[in-house]
Amino acid sequence: MCGFLVKESKLATLSEWGVKDSKKLSPRRRSFLYHKLKELADDYAVVKLEAEDIDRMRTESNLNKIEIKHMHQIVDTLKPDKVIIDAIEANTKKFRESILHGVCERTREKVKSGEIELVCENYADANYPIVGAASIIAKVIRDAEIAKIQEKYREYGEMGSGYPSDPKTIAFLKSWLEKNKELPPFVRRSWVTAKELVKAARAKHEQRALQDFAKK
Repeated sequence: MCGFLVKESKLATLSEWGVKDSKKLSPRRRSFLYHKLKELADDYAVVKLEAEDIDRMRTESNLNKIEIKHMHQIVDTLKPDKVIIDAIEANTKKFRESILHGVCERTREKVKSGEIELVCENYADANYPIVGAASIIAKVIRDAEIAKIQEKYREYGEMGSGYPSDPKTIAFLKSWLEKNKELPPFVRRSWVTAKELVKAARAKHEQRALQDFAKK
């Protein structure tokens, strides 16, 4: 997760560079813009969470609340005059209240007085280049982490993007479970897709055990 801070006078530059939602850019273009954005930024903040950290926090919370908590930290760290957040909930009014409730008292009072503007919208990464800039930095860093894991565990096949919609990711995890019977440490065990894969792998192992028993 990333927060990106620039002076208002630099916003036009983001548009000139074609900065937008990271999902709408090629990996090559994201990498190119990543370095330019880091130079342009007055400041930026990145939050990285390990899979096991998310699993631990999800025993007491849900993913949306975990993300909102770290959004609070980014806002309080950067101390902007205007905040634009890509809302992760359909009810943007309720989401805005969640953000406002969790930031530090200083920020909260400034928002209430109008000194700080707080904008929360769905698809803000597509509608505001500055939010797109944050998404690019977060995406490039995430993909670099995936590449490190891929290099370390190449024997299990191509990992793909690491998203549940990616057949390569699913095939990689099936290969891992076939050899290890447990999920790797870099996968969220609370992930529904992961739970289903573990369930299917266990059923497969049990079926094999029964077949071996029947042969005897």
